Amino acid sequence: MHLIHSTTSDAKSQPCLKDVVARVVRRYLQDMGHAPSSDLYDTVLAEVEPALLQEVMIHCRGNQSRAAEILGLNRATLRKKLKQYAVSGS
Repeated sequence: MHLIHSTTSDAKSQPCLKDVVARVVRRYLQDMGHAPSSDLYDTVLAEVEPALLQEVMIHCRGNQSRAAEILGLNRATLRKKLKQYAVSGS
């Protein structure tokens, strides 16, 4: 499974994940002006990781083994993260 998509001019293609993230981070920094957060890395992880987990769990219809496989995590780590972020298992 690859998260990086082609960035060709084809109308059906989607931008690659890193381009989307770069655009959002750039906008966040612009919105923050001269006072950006001093913990940007932790802020991004705290915002992105729960959403990633939730979407993968939905995609896998609550199957933690399959979700762990897609995420490249062992199931115990996935369960810990689901609990940490209070993400539903389905």
